Amino acid sequence: MNTALAPETTAERYGINPKLLIDHEPPPLLDVGPPDRKALIEKAKGRVEDFHRLRDLGLVNKKGDFYPSVHYPPIVMYPPMTDDELLAGYKLPADGMVDVYAHIPFCNSHCVFCHYPVKLGPQLNEKSRYLEAFMKETDIWCQKLGVDRIKARSVLVGGGTPTFLTLDQCRRFLDGFCEKVDLSLCRQFNYDVDPNTLIGPEGSKRLAMLREYGVDRLTIGVQSLNPTILKKMGRHHGPQEALQAIKECMDAGFIVNIEFIFGYPGQTLENWLDVVEQACNLGVHEIQLYRLKVEAYGDHQGAVKNYVAIKPEEAPTNEEQFIMKQSAIQMLAHYGYFENLRRVFSRRRGDYSVYAHNQCCVQFDQIGIGLTAFSSLRDRFALVTQNFDEYYAAIDSGHLPINRGYIRTPEDQARWAIVLPIKNRNVRPANYRRLTGLALDEVFRAKIEALKSAGVMREDERALELTPLGAFFADEIAQQFHAPDFVPYPPSDYEDGPLNPYRNQELFS
Repeated sequence: MNTALAPETTAERYGINPKLLIDHEPPPLLDVGPPDRKALIEKAKGRVEDFHRLRDLGLVNKKGDFYPSVHYPPIVMYPPMTDDELLAGYKLPADGMVDVYAHIPFCNSHCVFCHYPVKLGPQLNEKSRYLEAFMKETDIWCQKLGVDRIKARSVLVGGGTPTFLTLDQCRRFLDGFCEKVDLSLCRQFNYDVDPNTLIGPEGSKRLAMLREYGVDRLTIGVQSLNPTILKKMGRHHGPQEALQAIKECMDAGFIVNIEFIFGYPGQTLENWLDVVEQACNLGVHEIQLYRLKVEAYGDHQGAVKNYVAIKPEEAPTNEEQFIMKQSAIQMLAHYGYFENLRRVFSRRRGDYSVYAHNQCCVQFDQIGIGLTAFSSLRDRFALVTQNFDEYYAAIDSGHLPINRGYIRTPEDQARWAIVLPIKNRNVRPANYRRLTGLALDEVFRAKIEALKSAGVMREDERALELTPLGAFFADEIAQQFHAPDFVPYPPSDYEDGPLNPYRNQELFS
């Protein structure tokens, strides 16, 4: 009688939540014909009138300049901080759970639009050195938090290009990560991926490996499906590679989110809508739209700033970008996609990034590991160094490689607890009280009433949220709640209207 035990699976070895291993069916394609583009574009032009009105009210920068509300305060505005300062007096939440971000800062090439530092090319030895340091950094987090393993509510692995590792290095990373991060209650395991790393025989093995370790959602950095625009972006893939990668990921059972940039030099309204319509007919779970940011909002100034300076005639105007965005929203709606989480459109309510929802909407504690990663812990925020040598040196000395951060005052906390949720979904009164100890209906009343009067915000007992018009200008509305020192542009850049962000700054009014 053979009593040998069946070999232990990867999921069993690391106690991975079985729900992460379930294949995800894509939403069915709707049987609708193409929209009337002429009518769609004419309707979208109304957003230009909205821009002019809201600019005159002081909401939008006079020049129409754009600054993304990704964190509060913005990450380029943090003073120096050490890991000891960050964690002084900090305790894990009662359930011991956090959301986890892991950063892999390597790419095949630097995209023209990218604002983050990476190392380029194969870099095999450097990647091995980085993975070793990353695991040590995770150990330091465990030591400082007094836990054997970090209990993850959700996970996002980003970069860089996290899949730009050899298969052996990819497995080494996943083994080390799963040994140190408890995925038994993890609701979603996200990976940011690049098309070229997912196709061909090696790509198939990489996708199978990710599924083996419980990765269930992929964000594919497609950026465009237009070959000319892809070349201008410095992307190292073409449309066919992107389309093949999307198909491979859906066939492998992942939740698939594909992202695109609009407002890029060389884009026209027509070639942009061609891309959006093609994306709508791929049947993916989610489609994500980003407006091009020329000025850096990360730790590296992208080459796009120089490109636009040399060829300004190629860059769409602000007005053209607003029409691009609104016409894309209408195109997505025609094919059944609605804005489920800000900038992310899906056909089903349950298809969205749990990591983004947890970090930005309900604002659970989150730990970031790796170069330039950030951690958001209840009433404090910190960033890891952007310098590789500093990163390695700090870890070798037994410290987390944190070099910038901020401990929020009670007033800062009251602002933060509105900025991120209103930008990304809505502000719930109970959640606001949990985070601040304050009643939502007693704070920033003058500002909120002014925004409601302008038709960009609405409120009931359930939530404070943006109207469809407000959602279109979500970044600017979030910045209404910034303290004066953290408003991205000086007072002179805004009209002196009732929605000037420097007005109605009182917490209680």
